[in-house]
Amino acid sequence: MAVSATGEVSGSARRGRRIILWRHGQTSWNVERRFQGSTDVELTGTGVAQARRAARLLAGLKPDAIVASDLKRAAATAAELAALTGLHVVHDEALRETYAGVWQGLTHDEIIARYGEEYAAWKRGEPVRRGGGELETEVADRAAPLVLRHAEKLPENGTLVVVSHGGTIRTTIGRLLGLDPRSWESLGGLTNCCWSVLGEGARGWRLLEHNAGTLPEPVLGDDD
Repeated sequence: MAVSATGEVSGSARRGRRIILWRHGQTSWNVERRFQGSTDVELTGTGVAQARRAARLLAGLKPDAIVASDLKRAAATAAELAALTGLHVVHDEALRETYAGVWQGLTHDEIIARYGEEYAAWKRGEPVRRGGGELETEVADRAAPLVLRHAEKLPENGTLVVVSHGGTIRTTIGRLLGLDPRSWESLGGLTNCCWSVLGEGARGWRLLEHNAGTLPEPVLGDDD
């Protein structure tokens, strides 16, 4: 390990652990702009192709562990990376998308028409139980500790891949960065099968990349 005259660690030894938060591939409900939440919707053929392409890129980062939501769209996405790396995927319901009650199954336009005030309050950063479901802070309460537990098991400079959902990833990033929940909306949504990277720094976790993995495309999903 190289250490400067001021006592700072330099070079590769300073990299620390990394967490890659990877959103699942496309589903038919994404295309229809239909709110999925915890509904168990499968990948489309396009979604499978997205997962395979992204898995080839992520495999090059030589991940040490994979943990995924147990919903089909995330599990199938994670399976593509597991097939290339030989890693076992740990599935956990703590990584599921936000439960959104009566919003689930509705299109974006239907939500605006029926629950416009509730939707606007959520976009302003107010604590809203969308459709009578979970608060964003409650999603972070279940997902972020799970991610940290798996990150703590990594070897030095190791990489964890977390396969989850747009809203859950955003709230988890917000929590791990120590951001005020009202500002979590400032973290833009993830495109299908794109990812964000958190790196371990001297003051905690840092956002190194966001919505990486493709040229800019529309965000189709519950978090747009």
